[in-house]
Amino acid sequence: MIFIERPETNPFFNIAAEEFVLKHFEEDVLMLWQSEPSVIVGKHQNTLNEVNLDFIRDNHIPVIRRISGGGTVFHDLGNLNYTLISTGSNRERLIDFHKFTEPVKAFLNTLGIHSEFEGKNNLSIQGKKFSGNSAHVFKKRVMHHGTILFNTKLDQLEKSSLPDKADIQDKAVQSIRATVGNIAEHLSDEYTISQFRSAFKNFLLDYFSITEIRSFSPSDHSGIHKLIDEKYKQWEWNYGYSPAYIFQNEVDGISVKLSVKNGIINGVEIDGELENKSLLKEKLVGTAHHPKMIVEVLKSVYPKRNSGLLLKLLAL
Repeated sequence: MIFIERPETNPFFNIAAEEFVLKHFEEDVLMLWQSEPSVIVGKHQNTLNEVNLDFIRDNHIPVIRRISGGGTVFHDLGNLNYTLISTGSNRERLIDFHKFTEPVKAFLNTLGIHSEFEGKNNLSIQGKKFSGNSAHVFKKRVMHHGTILFNTKLDQLEKSSLPDKADIQDKAVQSIRATVGNIAEHLSDEYTISQFRSAFKNFLLDYFSITEIRSFSPSDHSGIHKLIDEKYKQWEWNYGYSPAYIFQNEVDGISVKLSVKNGIINGVEIDGELENKSLLKEKLVGTAHHPKMIVEVLKSVYPKRNSGLLLKLLAL
């Protein structure tokens, strides 16, 4: 096993780097990393049902879909992420959250903190969740990764993950809301996250008997940035990949029902007093359920009308 130093805090880089290492490295790999504020949704989730779009837009917080399942998490520099990528012979037994989280629990014990495994893949302290974990299998390799809340801004975590009020019906994986807490609350000594990260790293190097530490090569960086540009910065992945859903909304006596699959509107129902309703419905079919694309449709149907109200009706 090797340890890869990860000084980067760009969330797009950090999420793309995990997939790159999983699919392009042969060694077992351990990584610790931190990201600037971002919302990370699970692979099988409907992004619109997981985030507060107004809040993240106002605060310039990016939303990124990861390749592993599970629920939505909030990242900031007060959260430490822990990734372990390994190879096994039995694909059916590669995912083991108990085994993956054991080093976290063992390290916290050295700090006098008792933590417990809860549910399918969470760690908690005194009933408050501080770590959510997920996994992804690629061929005979598995990536386990998880959050470790140290001194995360919990108010931003809560506000960013409260979805908007439009009615969205789907069969996507839903996040399970839980009471969360920071590890720093349980430390008597003043501990910075940098000190915590350094101590955890040293513990893990010993725990896994790791002797090789390396950084990403220029070639690695090139491959990761290519993945960012082609996938992780694309609306089609972060929003459009969401499972099929029904979007319903009502504004000023006009109600709408949109059927959306692969991010594309394939069915439209509109009730209420609205001119050019048939033309609007016709042009919306085949359009991405994306505010920019819908604005273009509205401009073509209503060239002299302010599209703000109708945009609020049709998109979040």
